[in-house]
Amino acid sequence: MLPERAGLGLRDPFLDQILDERPEIAWLEVHTENFFAAPRLDVLCRIRETYPVSLHGVALGLGNARGPDSVLLEQLRALVKIVEPEIVSEHCSWNRGQQGVLHDLLPMPPVRAALERMVASVHQVQEVLGRVIAVENVSRYLSCQQLQEGWPSEEWLTEAELLSELVRRTDCLLLLDVNNIEVNRLNHQENPYRVLDHLPLSSVAEVHIAGYSEEPGGRFVDTHGSAVSEPVWELLQYLLERIGPRPVLLERDTDIPALEVLLQEVDRADRLLRSA
Repeated sequence: MLPERAGLGLRDPFLDQILDERPEIAWLEVHTENFFAAPRLDVLCRIRETYPVSLHGVALGLGNARGPDSVLLEQLRALVKIVEPEIVSEHCSWNRGQQGVLHDLLPMPPVRAALERMVASVHQVQEVLGRVIAVENVSRYLSCQQLQEGWPSEEWLTEAELLSELVRRTDCLLLLDVNNIEVNRLNHQENPYRVLDHLPLSSVAEVHIAGYSEEPGGRFVDTHGSAVSEPVWELLQYLLERIGPRPVLLERDTDIPALEVLLQEVDRADRLLRSA
């Protein structure tokens, strides 16, 4: 298992620095699809010699109508066998329709049919990998009510009910992204503490924090392109006080600063973990 410390999402701008200097970081997480083949796989194996590693997928499509992408799933199986990561995770989302692959993490409508699809997919992935995976909550740019339009009311669930049932029926773990909860608060006026209280917190295996951006028109987007906001730090503290220490990951994918700047945020997360 990952240490109950703060880790960092491994990104290209500081790959060489981490390989050369081996700075003190408790653990690292990579986007799975970036390391399927040499020479990048070789780099990841070198990283693995020093750091615990988590694999975080962004393209498998657990919620796709026809199930997860079979080619990517086989590549993931091979990568897991080589790297032996501490955690394998994916998103509660879909990314493939009749027009092909959509390069985004599209949220599942919180309805029973979507739950059944996710249950089948998680069972399939866990059987292929021979291990339990963690599933992440995602940002939504439509409200739950908008996502449920066209579905009969007897199909409706809350997002928390969907995730709770998914965990109960598959024994999967929850990767809880606190920044996504804050983005949903900003866009849909949801109470983030109430959201947290209704999630299956005993199954949280990993926590993500990141920054968001505000677009023209007042829409907030989960870009991972800025420092962690104060409301997200407050949510993280509240969560850790509820559940105790868990591995916490800092993500930064755009407008990436120097490694030393990111490690200051990692250190702040570590201080919250110690106080928890």
